[in-house]
Amino acid sequence: MKKREVKDVKPYKAPGHFDMTALKLHGKEESGAKKFWMGLSHFLPGGGAEYDESSTEKIYFVLEGQVTIVTKDKEKIVLNATDSIHIGPNEGRSIINETNKPASMLVVINYPDA
Repeated sequence: MKKREVKDVKPYKAPGHFDMTALKLHGKEESGAKKFWMGLSHFLPGGGAEYDESSTEKIYFVLEGQVTIVTKDKEKIVLNATDSIHIGPNEGRSIINETNKPASMLVVINYPDA
């Protein structure tokens, strides 16, 4: 068991993301989680992530604000506070905060080798 406090977590640069801050809360190095990691993403207005497809599963849970997930087929899925979405392996997505308020989202992603 390992407690982590947000005040002790250092931001990192998430590849393909812009106008946002990423915090890795749990993972192999951070707390010993072996099958998945969990992060906290804060998106500024207009912030987001470029389109990407990966072999990992993802769960996004919006804590505050609103984010829009855009699929490969350009379908827009709006997530408000307390909404969540599962993105399966090799399902592509981009993320954008289309509002004028910041948004915060928990991110859970499995390790590819798990």
